[in-house]
Amino acid sequence: MSRMFLRALLLLLALAWLPASAQTRAWLDRAEITYGETVALNIATDQPVAEIDYAPLRAQFEIGGQSVRRSYALVNGQARRTSVFSVGLRPRAPGLASVPALRVGNASTAPLRLVVLEPAVQPASANADVFVETSVDALQPYVQQAVGVTVRLNYAVPLLSGQLELEPPARASLQRVGEDITYERMLGGRRYSVVERRFLLIPERSGPLLLAGARLNGITGGGFSGPLFEDDRQPLSAAAPDTRLQVQPIPANAPQPWLPLHRLALRYLQAPTQAFAGQAAEIELEMLADGATAGQVPALELGAVADAQVFAEPPRMEVQFVDGRPRTTVRRRFSLVPSKPGPLAVPGPRIRWWDAGSGTARLATLPPLQLQVAAGANVGGAEAPPAPAEAGAAADARKDAVPSTAVMPPRWLDWKRASVWLLPPLLLLLVALAVIAARRRRARLQAGTSQPSRAPAAASPPSLEAALRSGDFGDIRRALAAQAGLQRDDFDTLLARLEDPAQVQALRWVQAARWGGGDQQAALQGLRAAFAGGARWRPAKRSASSLLPPLYPD
Repeated sequence: MSRMFLRALLLLLALAWLPASAQTRAWLDRAEITYGETVALNIATDQPVAEIDYAPLRAQFEIGGQSVRRSYALVNGQARRTSVFSVGLRPRAPGLASVPALRVGNASTAPLRLVVLEPAVQPASANADVFVETSVDALQPYVQQAVGVTVRLNYAVPLLSGQLELEPPARASLQRVGEDITYERMLGGRRYSVVERRFLLIPERSGPLLLAGARLNGITGGGFSGPLFEDDRQPLSAAAPDTRLQVQPIPANAPQPWLPLHRLALRYLQAPTQAFAGQAAEIELEMLADGATAGQVPALELGAVADAQVFAEPPRMEVQFVDGRPRTTVRRRFSLVPSKPGPLAVPGPRIRWWDAGSGTARLATLPPLQLQVAAGANVGGAEAPPAPAEAGAAADARKDAVPSTAVMPPRWLDWKRASVWLLPPLLLLLVALAVIAARRRRARLQAGTSQPSRAPAAASPPSLEAALRSGDFGDIRRALAAQAGLQRDDFDTLLARLEDPAQVQALRWVQAARWGGGDQQAALQGLRAAFAGGARWRPAKRSASSLLPPLYPD
């Protein structure tokens, strides 16, 4: 009897478990997509779970946004809760992708299959509604040569949304530069809207290099939104052809440091021909490097100058994209202070570089400046003081030049006459000042008895959080100086008071970017990250108490 009761109980438990497992299922919103698109995986279950572990999907998919919808219903007098989990999946490669089974409470989903197609390559023609172009400025670049990459998205239909991507190739770095440029073009009598995006490709090793074509994944429609127009939306994808590059190694006869460029030009913006000893003469140089970024251009320097001191200002840099590649212009000023009069030769700059177009080593230089240095105001221009004997002889000569019959009036007579006329006005002025001072003293005393005097409020420095948000480096330094208790903004003392080396280095990077023309936005981001938790100061040293009494007691 007990055995039959146990079998009936097991049967009831199995029947109770089967409906729960049958109520958990998974499906994809599409069975076939184009590489680069996103598919939605939906899982409906009545299991009491708060979330689902999607870790098994990361091997073949990139996981995007997640959501969950919960509903309650009354079925046959029993309350049933249903949850629908949704997650966006983007395949990592084209081909046949498999969605593995996922554990949902006491149940599991069934595996699913997804077909991922290669994106269609649309040629540049008026028959295509949308097409993508990828162009490079050099197909046979050298190692570490800056290669400009331009991606153009052309579309003649409304795009509700879209994502334009260019994957970085192996053995090379790819960086997006600048902002997108939008314009229109006519092709075969059809008007296209164009979005142009620029990248900088720097090969790291020699040999063949495959640059995959840029691809677009978007949604097109009539331009209306809302539930009534969902059927008007259609997925849209396009891709540019792949580009194959052959990277050349660094030549054996190349000058060092290695600098591959298309063109390098130097010129004088300010070249003086005269100067004065002990006074500064201004010299300004300009360098144009076609095919280099601000971080690749060499230093712009003058040659060694004898009999003069040279003080250089920080260089000013400007980067532009011309013909699909970077072009950097550097301008720098120098103050030349000659030490003595005479002719002075100032050697011009000399920069060795490699012509990537012709494959030859070149030297960019400027002719030396020939200056004629004249004596300055304090160098050789003032007369030497006379010797004591000569001074005495000159004094005797001046005495002899005065006739003996001339009678000079005594000076005390002049002062006596002046005092007679000046004494009464001076006395009146002193009396008036005394009366005014007494009235002001009485007014201050009366104001002090009525209400306490208040000192004028000094302008307080901004807080460190507000200064970091504004991005003003001067406000950041003043806020840190106020926290450190410094009376004035002393950068070196401020760095010495900080305890965290990362915060010290972040301040130095911002200072170097301001004066050296570097990437100030990147340096500011690093500064915000370093001071996200506040400034960390060194503990203040307590001065030892003196055993001697104070020299000036209160």
